[in-house]
Amino acid sequence: MNKIYSLTKTLILSASFLLADFCYSQDTDFDNVYRAFEINEHQNIENALSEIDTSKINDYDKATWLYFNSKLEFSRDNHHLAHNSILISERLFEGLNKTNDVIDCIILRIAIISHQDALKDHRLTAIKKLESLAIKQKNINALRAAYRNIASSFMDLEDGEQSIRFFRKTIPLALELKDTVRVGYAYANIAIVHNIIENNLDSALYYNLKAEKILKYHNDLQSLAYNYNNRADIFKKIGDYDNAILFYKKADSIPFTKNSVKSKVLFYQHLADTYRKKSDFKNQAFYLSKFIKLQHSINDKEQNIAINESIEKYNNEKLRADNLESEAKRKQNRNLLFGAIGLLLFGGITFYLIQKNTKRKQKLAEQEKALESQKLATVLKEQELVTIDAMIEGQEKERQRIANDLHDDLGGLMATVKLHFNALKDKESPELFDKTNALIEEAYQKVRSVAHAKNSGVIAKQGLLKAVKNMADKVSASNKLNIEVTDHGLDQRLENSLELTLFRMIQELITNVVKHAEATEATIHLTNHEDSINIMVEDNGKGFNPSQITKTKKGMGISSIDKRVEHLDGKLTIESENNKGTTIIIDIPI
Repeated sequence: MNKIYSLTKTLILSASFLLADFCYSQDTDFDNVYRAFEINEHQNIENALSEIDTSKINDYDKATWLYFNSKLEFSRDNHHLAHNSILISERLFEGLNKTNDVIDCIILRIAIISHQDALKDHRLTAIKKLESLAIKQKNINALRAAYRNIASSFMDLEDGEQSIRFFRKTIPLALELKDTVRVGYAYANIAIVHNIIENNLDSALYYNLKAEKILKYHNDLQSLAYNYNNRADIFKKIGDYDNAILFYKKADSIPFTKNSVKSKVLFYQHLADTYRKKSDFKNQAFYLSKFIKLQHSINDKEQNIAINESIEKYNNEKLRADNLESEAKRKQNRNLLFGAIGLLLFGGITFYLIQKNTKRKQKLAEQEKALESQKLATVLKEQELVTIDAMIEGQEKERQRIANDLHDDLGGLMATVKLHFNALKDKESPELFDKTNALIEEAYQKVRSVAHAKNSGVIAKQGLLKAVKNMADKVSASNKLNIEVTDHGLDQRLENSLELTLFRMIQELITNVVKHAEATEATIHLTNHEDSINIMVEDNGKGFNPSQITKTKKGMGISSIDKRVEHLDGKLTIESENNKGTTIIIDIPI
């Protein structure tokens, strides 16, 4: 189980491997470093870092350089070197009162420590510090990272219920950050807890499949490989060794660079064990040989010792940081001397500055031209939105006119006809009268219901959230379908025509669920990100094959929804598989 946990922690902490959003107060140009990390090739990153002379930069840039150096060593599995760098970086940022940058350092430090089983106490201390700073700074990303690490700690303690609870707390925070890939991480980790601790294999497989859809959508190959490994563990536990071997091999076939050696060691170990259970001793020996060969290349024990030494050293002193500062001051004095000599070259420098100023003016002119083009595009887009609003308003007026005509003309006529039939009640055929009267009453009630439906339920009085909840209550009561509505950030009303359009789209999606999905449960997520609205409708129905939906043949009202989303510059995403439910995500900019 400990080895499975090791791979699990790699997946849990994979969300930490992003570039830090440092405050842009650097004097040093780190663009080459950023680009090298995007390519994710070790030699390019090392070259980009070596181009920066750390003896000539300020303390903030030193801390930034050390952060990226730690990330490089971490990706190379040099955990003790990575920990040394990140600890110095964290101390420098603390001295500069750069709290958000300190938070980024703690997140990376937790990731490094989590790969060493002997350092759990240090990890818990770091998590508590991270949660405290995140709450103080109102830093949603840091708070999400803290909850994720707390969930991982409960997993180590084999407290599955608490672990799942904290993983679930990361989901709304990830949605608020518009970071749906981390929703996939949460699902994957919940699946692991259900498998390893709760022994609830059905739930484990359900959340593993939900995670796979999101990880595939974001092309997160490393996390997808871990997800396949965890699914193979589930199949092995239920005795389905062929499927277990299939998914272990799928995990091994996916290329990735971060922590690849440790990951493949576990893949090979699991394959050897599965072949042993299957009594296929030839393949067992093959993968056991590969496992032993890679295992010798891992030096966790030495790294644990090195990290412990660095923690003790830098908890008592900051010698290395002070040495860097002293060296920088010495070289600064030397540079002042060079600067005095450089005054003799004033003429050449003056020419250079004039040339640079001319280029800057040319660049400003080009930027102004681009800005004008952007303004023109914005005006055209605003005109298009005004046209769409007018179209929606016209549609609502037409619906209201029809409803009024039905109510005033046909409704009154049917009421009059009913009075005439009442006058005939005592005639020859009372039975025929009763049947006719019942039909007229039914028609009259239908006319009234059409007239009373003249308002969409979302205009003016109720607002989008209230209308959606009312619709969900009505559908739940009449279609044996339980619909849950969750919202975040919808305290304020939106522009009326936008609310109406969003309601129409949600109404169409729920209609599809009722008519086609054969579902028993559905969830409507509404999230206001201030600059955008996110709508996610999930059901547990029979699903369908999204590849059959094309621009020319969308069906089930999808064409109408897609057109509205396109008019609003939004994005429509459909995730569905046969017998595995459907998830439709709509992002609309405000």
